[in-house]
Amino acid sequence: MQEIHGTVMHFPWGTADAIPAILGVQGDGRPFAEYWLGAHAVGPSRVNGTRLDELIAADPSILGPVALRQFGGRFPFLMKILSARHALSLQAHPARAEAAEGFAAEEAAGLALDDPRRCFKDDWAKPETLIALTDFRLLLGFRTPTLTYALFEQLGLAQVLDSVIGPLKLRRGPAATEEVFLETRTLEGDRLELVNRVLVAAVAHADDPGPAGDLARLIIELDEFFPGDPGIIAACLMNLVTLRPGQAIHVPAGQMHAHLSGTGIELMANSDNVLRGGLTAKHIAVDALVRAVDFGESSPRVLNGTERSPGVWSYPSECPEFDVWRIECGPDPISLPAHGAVRIALVTSGDVVLEDARTRLDLEHGQAVLIPADNPPVRLWGHGQVFLSAPGIR
Repeated sequence: MQEIHGTVMHFPWGTADAIPAILGVQGDGRPFAEYWLGAHAVGPSRVNGTRLDELIAADPSILGPVALRQFGGRFPFLMKILSARHALSLQAHPARAEAAEGFAAEEAAGLALDDPRRCFKDDWAKPETLIALTDFRLLLGFRTPTLTYALFEQLGLAQVLDSVIGPLKLRRGPAATEEVFLETRTLEGDRLELVNRVLVAAVAHADDPGPAGDLARLIIELDEFFPGDPGIIAACLMNLVTLRPGQAIHVPAGQMHAHLSGTGIELMANSDNVLRGGLTAKHIAVDALVRAVDFGESSPRVLNGTERSPGVWSYPSECPEFDVWRIECGPDPISLPAHGAVRIALVTSGDVVLEDARTRLDLEHGQAVLIPADNPPVRLWGHGQVFLSAPGIR
């Protein structure tokens, strides 16, 4: 059991102060978008100055026999603190078979890993779970087409956008949403004026109550950071979700999503495969997107967590790469879940003690610990909040 130090990612959409406050460091004016804890090659964590991937290569027993057999020596999950000042791109992640096929095809084509056209950086799926630390807003999955059409009607846009959104009224099921989503990719030249007309209508309805007003305010918000982007119309097809602190959402492979604002803990498989669908200047691979994305209607299921034992809330991912727990600790010792698996524990607030038969660590917010699979049982107490991650298969 040793302290592990993560890597900060300064993506432009990040906030300046939320992650520094958790880590207990001084902000420097740059955006602190993500803090990575894991062995991903783009930003590996370090233990006593050694990269986690190198540490595991030297001693694979850190993973434990089950994870070692399942993942072939690769650390299976990536834990992040994520803090968004504004919307990220519309995106989805491929399933395992699609990732393997896409990765092999891009390797055979000779695309370098840093090539801007590259979508598949590895052959892994990338399911995700996000647990809110603050109110957290995101877009997730697609509405029923007729409901979306009705919202456009309430904003006075049904006739204006008829050439784009007509299938939402005339067709049913995933085909309608897919056709409209792909049609937004063809808006160029004079047709881009449609996006401006959407913005004008949104401003006129910004004070409306209910879902139509929510949609109007979303359009205005997105246009502030992506002016004139046709991805704004694509985003209007999606469900708008707000998580309260402690609530979570699971994003399976193939589900279109976009984080909008807020700070949270994100767990994902150790992958960097992203298929972008809009609100970005980066490459959009339409063919790969069509193969991977589920355009069917969905009703996002917000997870409140299940209190498995006093102070320990579980958010099952139902995927082999990771599970995650939120621990609200007090003076009574709590036995850490997932004994016998490799784990990372991150303190997000307060001060806590982690102790096993050999080691005692006094930790404050922002500090994290790597717990090898063969570590003795660990107890936790203090006054603070801790997030714990482990492989989902043990």
